[in-house]
Formats: sequence, C-alpha cells, structure tokens
Amino acid sequence: MRKLFILLLVPLFIITSCSEKENTNFVFVEGGSFKNTNSTYYDKDVTVSNFYIGKYEVTQKEWVEIMGSNPSEFQGENLPVENVNWYDCVEYCNLRSSKEGLEQYYTIDKNKKDPYNDNVLDEIKWNVTINEGANGYRLPTEQEWEFAAGGGQMSKNYTYSGSNTINEVGYYWCNSGDKDLKGTKWQWSALQSNNCKTKPVGSKAPNELGIYDASGNVREWCWNWHTDASAPKGRVLKGGGWIGADYCCEASFQGNYEANGKGSDTGFRLCRGE
Repeated sequence: MRKLFILLLVPLFIITSCSEKENTNFVFVEGGSFKNTNSTYYDKDVTVSNFYIGKYEVTQKEWVEIMGSNPSEFQGENLPVENVNWYDCVEYCNLRSSKEGLEQYYTIDKNKKDPYNDNVLDEIKWNVTINEGANGYRLPTEQEWEFAAGGGQMSKNYTYSGSNTINEVGYYWCNSGDKDLKGTKWQWSALQSNNCKTKPVGSKAPNELGIYDASGNVREWCWNWHTDASAPKGRVLKGGGWIGADYCCEASFQGNYEANGKGSDTGFRLCRGE
C-alpha cells in the first residue's frame, strides 16, 4: 500500500512543477474597476476580468524560437523584439499557442480584407477575429494593458508604471544611451551620437504587480483600434519607448499606429485569459 501511495504522488508532483514553470513569466492580474486615479478609465463604468499578462516584453529569443528569424534592429537574445507590426504579433500568438498545445485565440484570414480598416497606409489589412474562450496567447486589450501597467488592484496611483519618476522604471530618449540627455532638446542626431537603443528586459524596477518595462523600452501593441475618429485608423500602442518623450511612457498615454507599421521602438507583450 505504501508503494502505491508513493507512485500516485509522483505524477502529481510532475504536473504541479510543469504548471509552475509555464507561469513563471506571467503575472496574474485580479480584475475589477480601475484604482489608479491617473488612468483614462478611473471613475468610469469600466471593469476588466481576471487575466494573465507577461512580466516582460517578448524577447528576441522568444521570437526566434517561434518565428525562426529576428527582425530587430538592436540584436540581443534578452532585448525586446522590435520592428514587428501588429499582424506579426497576432501571428506569433497563434503559432506559439499551437506549439504549446493551446487553442489559438485568433482566426487570421489573409485572403479577406478587414472591411473596417480604411487606412491607406496599411496594405495588409488581414481580417483577424477572436475565438472567445480560447486559452491561447493574445495581445492585451488597451483596458487590460492600462489596468495592469497602472498597478491593478494594488495601484499606488503612479503616473508611470511603478513610479512617479520615469528613470526608476523605464528607458526613454533621455536615459537610453551612453549618458543622460536631460536638458538637451530632442534631436535624432543627439540620440544617434549617444548610442540610444533598447535595453535588456527587466533592467529597471517593476510596478506594483511585478510587471517590467510597461513604461519605456519599446511601445507595445494592443488589440484595440485607436479611438480618435479624426486620425488615420490604427491600432493602439501603449507605454512609450526608448526613442520617445517621458509623457509617452505614462500608463494612460494612447499611441496610434497603422497596423502594418514597424519601428525599432515597437514591440509587444503577451496576455492570456484566466
């Protein structure tokens, strides 16, 4: 009887260990209403459900393992992947889901144009729809991203993700190079001569939930369309990047970019339902 008891425990231990390993790079975010008073959605009738979000921006190592090549301008396994457009990211989500035995969250029809997308700069316009209830990887919605970046239920009302001082939590144009550029007027030539670029993920302090780089390093794609009807139709980018101003790194800032747009300051992080 004792031998049988030991044998029954072994598979349970293996299952538990695998589960913990799979969740190592994800943070559980308890849903609810927005607590951060700086949020766009504070004191609004907006809530989010429980979800998981990546502690870190997707790295180049993670990208290459799934996609086979590295599009990034600044090369390094632990640097965030960049130079990826919105379509690249949703495709990555599906391929990684399949590799890990998860149900794909997106249905991607490359032969059918999205009737909602009238941006003349976007020549791709794949028709991408979601599979409700699928357990695969996906992009966060803008609300989920802002909720998590703002500290969720543990929010301390920081302006940036984890601090009121950008240098503590994020890389932007003033601190992403060889020396501090504060006091210098933004100039592309100044960034180039200062060797400004992305930095390894997790190099700065995390926010209240243990999420890194939600302010700065690279801008992050979200699922949603941008809400400004007067602007060209694009998808939302959040968090600011190494090349931009400090105000772009505020958790509430909403960037707009055509879905096929790419840049050395543009990446993403993963999300999953509960």
